[in-house]
Amino acid sequence: MKSRENTVTQILANVVCALFAATALLPFILLAIASLTDNTWATANGFSFFPKEWSLEAYRYIAVQWDTIGRAYLMTILVTAVGTFFSILVTTLFAYAICQTEVPGMKLLSFLMVFTMLFNGGLVATYYTYVNFFHIRNTIWALLVPNLLMNAFNVILVRNYFKNSIPYSLIEAARLDGASEFGIFFKVVMPLSIPIIATIGLMVGLGYWNDWQNGLYYLTERGGSQYYTIQVVLNNINENINVLLQSSSVTGGMNIKMPSTTVRMAIATIGILPILAIYPFFQKYFVKGITLGGVKE
Repeated sequence: MKSRENTVTQILANVVCALFAATALLPFILLAIASLTDNTWATANGFSFFPKEWSLEAYRYIAVQWDTIGRAYLMTILVTAVGTFFSILVTTLFAYAICQTEVPGMKLLSFLMVFTMLFNGGLVATYYTYVNFFHIRNTIWALLVPNLLMNAFNVILVRNYFKNSIPYSLIEAARLDGASEFGIFFKVVMPLSIPIIATIGLMVGLGYWNDWQNGLYYLTERGGSQYYTIQVVLNNINENINVLLQSSSVTGGMNIKMPSTTVRMAIATIGILPILAIYPFFQKYFVKGITLGGVKE
């Protein structure tokens, strides 16, 4: 009787998981199909899983305009790689520091960190500070620093992981052997923290890859267009379909008729390919890191 109930439960669980998986995958499938649909047919009939007319016109346009789109794509890769690296470094260092509760001032830093999760100065004050005091407007720092370099939620995940998953006796033994705090951090703590590092690395990387707001706020077309990422270019296309044509005329690109409807889908398809490619390799670490890092002490 129990075996039959277990079988039924397993079947129902598999069906539910399959439905959720289909719900997650179908938008990506539709996005890829839409990018291969004829622009005129898509404009007249909308997007469909079974279009009557197919075309590579959008991808031909991307190939011709690669001076603009390719530069934005490479900038996205650069910003994501550099930003993720420094975000992990800053986050883990901060989390390790506030774990040392015997050090004066660490509890105050913990309070200030949590405070930022509840209150902030707002968009206007943030923009004014970054532009007038830090002068990041129309620089690559505009894509790296604001809102993404360190996140209090990620710090809490890492701190909980350090406290609950790394035996304190290992750290004490390293100190007795004469290791410095940086030596302990890089040679003892970090090698044992691969799951949580992969977890926050994936989340931060997704944030950098999908970010378009910083480009919208801090980059102007005249002074900062060379730092446009693929998401900023895609956002500009959505707001003004002629932005790529204007940009390509400046860079000397060839002017062709733009497949305005399907090119959005083609750029979005190209934009998500790296994420889809690397996610399976991080999935097991992601689940383990969230589970262990989310455990309250």
